Parts: sequence; structure tokens; C-alpha cells
Amino acid sequence: MKQRIEGFSLIELMIVVAIIALLAMIAYPSYMDTVRETRRTEGVALMNKVMQAQERHFINNLTYTTDLTDLGFAVAANLPSENGHYQISAQACAGGLPTDECINIVATAQGGQAVEGNLGLSSRGEKTGNWED
Repeated sequence: MKQRIEGFSLIELMIVVAIIALLAMIAYPSYMDTVRETRRTEGVALMNKVMQAQERHFINNLTYTTDLTDLGFAVAANLPSENGHYQISAQACAGGLPTDECINIVATAQGGQAVEGNLGLSSRGEKTGNWED
């Protein structure tokens, strides 16, 4: 009497591999969206920290500053976020407003985060860029 050896056929194995590949194709973009959203949160947090320092500077000096070292940061411009996905800088507001009236904090996206684009926050509360969660 012959004993039959059972296992998976090549066709069955290829079907399983195809199903796994299809699931990965669907899940990966959602995963990357979540990663970019988390990185955006890092940039927003640093922007808010810089804006708070700007407001403290304004209270003491009656003007904002474009030099981040005046606020106690290590660099004058292009302050990197914790993981380097954004660089923060301070700029005069559009329309030629002087820095004693308005300042704009800009988070420039770096590397793979550039897909999300840059973020902006003015001392007047105006937001630019993709702030959605």
C-alpha cells in the first residue's frame, strides 16, 4: 500500500502569495499616510514652541524677531525638528508688514515629508499648508 504525502501545491502557494501582495498594496499607502501625519505633528509642535517664544519676545521687546537665536534657540534660521522632517524659520509677514506687527513661522518639509508640503503659522493665527489631521 502506497502512502500519500500531502502538502501544498505550487498553485495554492502562489494564490496565498498573491493575496498577501494584494493586501500589502492596499495597506501600505494607508500606513505611509499615518507616518506622514505623525511627522506633521512633530513639525506643528515645534512651530507652536517657536511661536510661544516669539510671543514672549514680543511682550518684552514690543517686536517679533526673524533671528531664532534671540528666542534662545541654537540657530538663527532653519531650526530642525527632532527627527529632521521639518526646518523651522521665522519670516516677516506678507504684505510688507513690519516685525513689530506680525511674524510668520514656516515649517519647510524635508525628505519624504515634502509630499505634505510646507506649513505656516502667523502671529495673527493664520495657518497655511496642510494642517488637517
